[in-house]
Amino acid sequence: MLIRATDSALIVIDMQERLVPAMQAPARTIANTRLLLHAATRNDVPVLLTEQYPQGLGPTVPEIRNAAGESPVFAKMHFSCMEDTAFAAAFGALGRKQAVIVGMEAHICVVQTAESLIEEGFDVFVVSDATASRTLESERACLARLSASGARIVTAEMVVFEWLGRAGTPAFKELLPLIK
Repeated sequence: MLIRATDSALIVIDMQERLVPAMQAPARTIANTRLLLHAATRNDVPVLLTEQYPQGLGPTVPEIRNAAGESPVFAKMHFSCMEDTAFAAAFGALGRKQAVIVGMEAHICVVQTAESLIEEGFDVFVVSDATASRTLESERACLARLSASGARIVTAEMVVFEWLGRAGTPAFKELLPLIK
């Protein structure tokens, strides 16, 4: 199954100031999320961001918030974004059948959100190089569990090139330098 820009939404989970520094490979995760945010903007893919208990974990890191432009941010207390009424309503209103998920922590909020979306019949793609946990063991367990549940484990470049669909377009020419 291809990831299509017209069918998907990008969900950026809890990439917050007090959480990011504790993650495995935070620079890789931030860089790949920024790439996806640029690609989403260029390909008209809607973006939703979340913040888990922002009073304690702080706001979304500036690198992500700035790249996300005017995309809405949802404060939440539930680990699964889909348990948050405002987020679930906003996601449902998009009318998209594919969810491309990035964020933190993989084994908590990412896994629970992805499992909720799978239960509701959505096609879920978890971006392995834009998703992180505090430990590599937790990150790997998340990806293994989600793969077994039917989520597709992908990389940021896979998503970008599937959203683009072809070379030679203005979007391709704009995004290519960000990948190299």
